[in-house]
Amino acid sequence: MAESVGWGIVGYGWVARDYMAPGIRAAGHRLVAVADPGADSRAAAEAEGACAHADLAGLIAEPAVEAVYVATPNHLHRGAVEALCAAGKAVLCEKPMAAALSDAEAMAAAVRKTGAFYGTAFDQRHHPGHRAMRDLIRDGRLGTVTAVRIVYACWLDRAWTSFQGQDNWRIDPAQAGGGALIDLAPHGIDLVDFLLGEPIAEIAALTQARAQDYSVDDGALLIGRTNSGALAQLNVAYNCPDALPRRRLEVVGTRGMLTATDTMGQTAGGTVTFTDGSNGRSEDIEFDKAASPFLEQVRAFGRALRDPAARVAWDAERDLHTMRLIARAYAAAGKPAGRDAA
Repeated sequence: MAESVGWGIVGYGWVARDYMAPGIRAAGHRLVAVADPGADSRAAAEAEGACAHADLAGLIAEPAVEAVYVATPNHLHRGAVEALCAAGKAVLCEKPMAAALSDAEAMAAAVRKTGAFYGTAFDQRHHPGHRAMRDLIRDGRLGTVTAVRIVYACWLDRAWTSFQGQDNWRIDPAQAGGGALIDLAPHGIDLVDFLLGEPIAEIAALTQARAQDYSVDDGALLIGRTNSGALAQLNVAYNCPDALPRRRLEVVGTRGMLTATDTMGQTAGGTVTFTDGSNGRSEDIEFDKAASPFLEQVRAFGRALRDPAARVAWDAERDLHTMRLIARAYAAAGKPAGRDAA
């Protein structure tokens, strides 16, 4: 069993509180400290046994904090990551890298300059079902992969918030950098790279603001192509009722198709099915349905922290490419993201 890691969290909102902190504990690691300006957030962290600080400096000063999960609003990622890299902490930063491409570029430069261990929290890479899919693709079960199709959607209205009385920063373009596209599409873009072993090289997109009463996009359709010619289609949305089917991943090849249902997201479980291209027969693919992607992400980051040879799976430059694709998608849609035009 890997040695326990002392974690800090910057920004103790919904995802950090409900998914990352439980993942840290389930992995046998320790949540040492939290930094958040909100009194309710700090109280929630203290109730879980963590030290709570109103600012980042207090967390950085905690000697037992080795790795830090950054889960602030997107526009604050850059400042936190630069400070943590300079302080010699390992950093796991939520996606997208930043609200603006220029900030993401500065973050990657800070990683290069300091040599800090950095990863972007693409937790879908760590879902056991998606790992099983990647293994089957690598083994040639699908033949030549021709297409990846992803639907990743939810319902996000104006009133949603992590804590009562807080604003919904995800619908503020200055804080989030955009809407459904910048929030949800990075997972799909990164999954294409993870599953196929090559990134999307070309991308185009259309956005919509159709069902919600806020200024950012509430839906988007992206199409992309890898250098080898595989096509990717992503439909992301903040305007799909949660009771509807809204999380589906398909990988199509010349010999068969893999279909994952309800694997996209923060929780464990879902199903993966292989359909044989020669006879249409389907079979269920087994994987660990008890381990959440957050738990597996914590385990993987902890292993890499202890074993530098394992850090090749974490790459700030790859993640910067994903951020550049997001900026290009917004530009193609005629909607510059965040504070930057692409």
